Amino acid sequence: MRRLVPDHLRSGLKIVFVGFNPSLRSAEVGHHYANPSNRFWTILFKAGLTPRKYRPEEDHLLLEMGYGFTNIVERPTRTAAEITREEYQRGRQELRAKIQYYQPKTVCFVGKGVYQEYSGQHQIPWGLQTHSIIEGTLDFVAPSSSGLVRMTLDEVVDIYRGLVRS
Repeated sequence: MRRLVPDHLRSGLKIVFVGFNPSLRSAEVGHHYANPSNRFWTILFKAGLTPRKYRPEEDHLLLEMGYGFTNIVERPTRTAAEITREEYQRGRQELRAKIQYYQPKTVCFVGKGVYQEYSGQHQIPWGLQTHSIIEGTLDFVAPSSSGLVRMTLDEVVDIYRGLVRS
């Protein structure tokens, strides 16, 4: 039986990481970025965002560092291609409400596709965006941490280092 992966959110966070939706593995264990092929925890450490490489089951501990987690869609799937238009539409509205309510300093979209679905924009550069959707919160677009991404780990880490400076 699958359980949902809980958000880890509270007011005043430095960064909220937003993914597409939970992987099947994340849903099984109830933690963000739990698929063994996902490089998220390695990326955070190598980018200087965490003092060590955390494990998925420690995701809630990052709240103490000012980092939160959520997804644009709650339903777990094997791939993001399985997410429906209706789920994105509902998720976009719910995500905007969460960002307005919690008011993090920066929202990091883990994947250009996540930001495309959220913003409706199509030409999106990596890093800090010139305009944010929610006033008072910075939008930052980073590559997906999936092992399927066609960028080297060093290239991905370099983009995430921009979060340290934001």
